[in-house]
Amino acid sequence: MGLPNTPQVKKVITQAIAEDLSQGDVTTEALIPKTQQGKASIVVKANGILAGVEVAKQVLLKVDPELKIAILIEDGTEVKPGDIVAKIEGRVVSILKAERVASNFLQHLSGIASETGHYVQAVKGLPVQITDTRKTTPCLRTLGKYAVRVGGGKNHRMNLGDGILIKDNHLAALHHQGLSIKEIVIKARQKASPELKIEVEVKTTQEAVEAVEAGADIIMLDNMGLEDMRQAVQLIKGRALIEASGGITLDRVRAVAETGVDLISIGALTHSAKALDISLELD
Repeated sequence: MGLPNTPQVKKVITQAIAEDLSQGDVTTEALIPKTQQGKASIVVKANGILAGVEVAKQVLLKVDPELKIAILIEDGTEVKPGDIVAKIEGRVVSILKAERVASNFLQHLSGIASETGHYVQAVKGLPVQITDTRKTTPCLRTLGKYAVRVGGGKNHRMNLGDGILIKDNHLAALHHQGLSIKEIVIKARQKASPELKIEVEVKTTQEAVEAVEAGADIIMLDNMGLEDMRQAVQLIKGRALIEASGGITLDRVRAVAETGVDLISIGALTHSAKALDISLELD
């Protein structure tokens, strides 16, 4: 679950700082002496699950490596209003310059972790996994999917090379060539690396059966009703993993899990999670 310490993450942090400080911080530079020292706290203002504290720390140290930062609460912790995530000490100008970027990452990632936690809690006790999708903010996928893991969810494909997922548009293009689902799966199996799993998106139980009989590893039930999901599970359980996807909300997710599917993928974990209210405040 650890935060990926990759060149990509470092690059995103660098770009975020440059975006905010490309012309300096004219307010702080006009008003605050460069030598003034101070202390600050990162304070939680809402209930949720913390994620991104290490990212916030990296932002602060990128702006000023001499800042002293004490992390008091680690990622994955359930937090409440008034909790102090970290203490910061050093030049006030540096703290103010890093404040918004550090807070943006922390609020955004904690929001994703918190939203994921709601879904995970909703299906507690059932043998199903909550997963994300590729519906992520451009260039923030690694961090967004990290936050999903912090919230107790699992990651679906990280990118287009991470597995074969034959979706509706692939099927439409290939049906136009006269290929059946069985022929499409066989073609994918022949041309793809053998270690890659093959997943097929289907809209009916008939398509689900056809895909599993063709040798698909995962069947995605796209926007199916609960009764159709239950029927699909009865027909193919044990022969392939079964994933439910499409329009799954928090108030519906447990009913979907109770159909017997193995995975439930939810784009809203990353594309619609509300930022968790967290602020950086000078003491």
